[in-house]
Amino acid sequence: MDAHHLIERYRHALATTDALIDSAYAPGGTSLAEITARAAHRMDRARSLMADLGDPLRDIPLVHIGGTSGKGSTSVLLSAILAAAGYRTGLHTSPYLQVSTEKLQLNGRLIAADLFAEIVDEVLDVANAWTARHGERLTYGEIWMVLIGRFFQRSNAEIGVIEVGAGGRFDLTNIITPVLSIITSVGLDHLQTLGNTIEQIAWHKAGIIKPGIPAITAVDDPRALPALYTQAEESKSTLTRVIASETFEIVSSTRDGVSWIDRGNDDRLYHTGMPGRFQAVNAATAVAAAHALRNRGFVIPDGAIAKGIARARIPGRAEYMQQEPLVLLDGAHNPQKIAALAADIEELLPIEPGGRRIAILGILDAKAQNEGLGALLPHIDAVVLTSPHVLAKEGFAAERLAELVRSHDFAGTIEIEPEPREALRIALDLATPRDAILVTGSLYLVGNTRSYWQPDDEIVVAQTPWPR
Repeated sequence: MDAHHLIERYRHALATTDALIDSAYAPGGTSLAEITARAAHRMDRARSLMADLGDPLRDIPLVHIGGTSGKGSTSVLLSAILAAAGYRTGLHTSPYLQVSTEKLQLNGRLIAADLFAEIVDEVLDVANAWTARHGERLTYGEIWMVLIGRFFQRSNAEIGVIEVGAGGRFDLTNIITPVLSIITSVGLDHLQTLGNTIEQIAWHKAGIIKPGIPAITAVDDPRALPALYTQAEESKSTLTRVIASETFEIVSSTRDGVSWIDRGNDDRLYHTGMPGRFQAVNAATAVAAAHALRNRGFVIPDGAIAKGIARARIPGRAEYMQQEPLVLLDGAHNPQKIAALAADIEELLPIEPGGRRIAILGILDAKAQNEGLGALLPHIDAVVLTSPHVLAKEGFAAERLAELVRSHDFAGTIEIEPEPREALRIALDLATPRDAILVTGSLYLVGNTRSYWQPDDEIVVAQTPWPR
């Protein structure tokens, strides 16, 4: 099938699934009891639909990964380790940056456009029959959960890694029974649905810890840990912690990646090409997960761990797109991620003498990101403010973001351009070869701008986020 027909099939399947986004399950009341009842019903619907397809995930061992920050990178790192160990490894990530096929991968390769279209048609046929019997229209999330199962089954996956969408306890991915659960971190994000405190959010994240199933966490916030320990105790599950300077120690961090020593594994030295000190935490968590899977009978040689960690990469997270001016994309979208980016910015985004750092900023939720902006802006000389484009979600207006930036006493140049690609053009025009450009504040903004270097259609056809 030629590229044109592949793209047409992909676009038709995408339009079909995107059309389900507005058919959200009725929100109802906001008490915990009402939220729990709605979530239980929604998850029962997903289980019922999954059963109609023969429970495709039933015989596939799964690793479930949640957390406010780091869950995407940790999922990719662990998947790379498992693939290097010789396992056909299915991976689900969420959200996607540019094309929806990014969400379904086998051994690092995106689902083919024609297979994606086939699976969408197949699942929707079953969903329509389900609706005819039950009288309820299924939603985007429920359909996607079944797409994951069908893809893993059709791909003959020997193990799967599934990233939580949001939260954990009531996330539709939580209908699975994994062989290992991982909670990378707990921070302020998705405040409207998960709560306004670390303790509330931690309770949601802890919900992926299942009875008798081991769990790993890199959470270090003392406000969040009690919820995890309580859930593990109630579930009779072991909870293994990954702790900086105790279970691992960073040796070096440069634009070329991070090296660290695994203190729990004969002081082995590992390196990932994914830059940023925060990636050492994610990689150390993936290594701990590999050891936990070994204890459950999976054959994962030390060499496969090192090879997987070294090979893994993820688009839109501390990703360099060009030189002169240097352009870095980082989808930091909550205070935790933005603060981590700010802490590493001197290493990640160096400038020549007399150069400036120019940031293209766009956010979805000012309440969640205001604290992070306060950490980042002192390192920035000029900003181009925009608003991310995303289906069924409203970006924070660029004009209002300007007010927020000024409230931090930012004295640099401020440009306002609501359209992300036009904001990128303005930043590139402003920059000299000595300057450096940062695109951040939202994964969706990163996706909006990344297509300048890696076009969406080419990603679909080549089955990789890096077709060029």
